Amino acid sequence: MRPKKKEEKMVSKSISQSKGRNIVEGVNSSLEALIAALSSHDDGVRMQARHSLVAMGKAAVLSLTEALKNSNNLMRWEAAKALGEIGDPKAAPALVKALEDEDFDVRWLAAIGLIGMNIKGLKPLLHALMEQGDSVFLREGAHHVIHDLAKGGLRKYLAPVLAALEGIEPTAEVPKTAFHTLEMLQKEHKLSDAWSHAF
Repeated sequence: MRPKKKEEKMVSKSISQSKGRNIVEGVNSSLEALIAALSSHDDGVRMQARHSLVAMGKAAVLSLTEALKNSNNLMRWEAAKALGEIGDPKAAPALVKALEDEDFDVRWLAAIGLIGMNIKGLKPLLHALMEQGDSVFLREGAHHVIHDLAKGGLRKYLAPVLAALEGIEPTAEVPKTAFHTLEMLQKEHKLSDAWSHAF
């Protein structure tokens, strides 16, 4: 009797593991299908796919950041919008990169997404300005983000970056100012918790 019970238990465990794998595979294939639907020429299909991906939250972030690299403009637009709506700081580096997208609308949505993340999106943005301050698209997108965020409690930190972005020699001034601003933000005791939670 005992061996039989043991055998039944093993079979049951195997079925359970198989179901678990099927569920994971089902979620992955569903995620892939939703991402693929973001390039549909049917507005309703794209919108429904985006809403479903936003409902998935953090589970969809990695796939959406990959979709931001796609050659299809519709897919990149939908991915940028979805990432902004999810608001996960892990997407911030991908949204910063999307500030240089060839499509203005994608750049705009990337900026909106970063504004929504507030301080949690600033670290990758300031890093990008330090390393690629000569990029016109990046500076334009960063100006949009920093202009909005400088209206609140971050003004004293971001005002110098905004001034550098609006100055006569942004290529030279922006990287230096971004470096000093990031340094100052990280040294400020009251902001240390925000940084550690975000990264």
